[in-house]
Amino acid sequence: MNNARLLIALTLGLCSAPAFSATPLPANSVARAYGGGWTCVRGYRETTDACVAVRIPSNAFLSSSGNDWECGRGYVKNAQACAVIKLPANAHAEDSTYGAGWSCDRGFREAGAGCTRILVPDNAFLVDSSFGRGWDCERGFVAGSERCVPVKIPAHGYLKGSGDDWDCERGFVRGTEACTALVMPANAYMDNRGTGWKCERGFHRNDTVCSAVVVPANAYLDYSGNDWQCADGFRRNEGACVPRS
Repeated sequence: MNNARLLIALTLGLCSAPAFSATPLPANSVARAYGGGWTCVRGYRETTDACVAVRIPSNAFLSSSGNDWECGRGYVKNAQACAVIKLPANAHAEDSTYGAGWSCDRGFREAGAGCTRILVPDNAFLVDSSFGRGWDCERGFVAGSERCVPVKIPAHGYLKGSGDDWDCERGFVRGTEACTALVMPANAYMDNRGTGWKCERGFHRNDTVCSAVVVPANAYLDYSGNDWQCADGFRRNEGACVPRS
């Protein structure tokens, strides 16, 4: 009997519970698949708690997002309309929602509301850049005062990979305008760069000369060949090797 009364009470309680009512969606919207809420369908944009139709002016089309519009080619946004792009001489229209809607042709650059010709000097060529001079010098020349001047390569020099500077051959040292022969002392050899020198094994650098390494008793040349270290059981003490205490 008690079980029957409990079942009746639960049934009555469920029946008397208020029914869940979902918040109605605004017109021209759909519920989001994730995260709850809603979003406007294509061709409408959200405004406060409603979806209003996107008003597309003449010479415009619905954007890929579906909630805005863009002007067609040859037109640019101007407030809520599409204005015809007025192309200056030596310019062409470009697909862009920002800016003037045009760019200067190759060989010209923007100047005010028009395009002016880029003056390319002798021994130079045009570059595709909206910054700088608009041209670069050919290999073997360097820019100077709106023109290209030849790179002056001294004797025993060569043109660098950049094409606008020079360096000295191996065995020569670069100066301001010339290459000077590298002077090496006795018992020295040229380093890997070819602009300096190192002392041979058994010698160490002493200012501008290579002096012999004096190896004391119970010592030997170290791995560098330009100094010495003590044998096992000895320690270095100034210029000698003394027994370890």
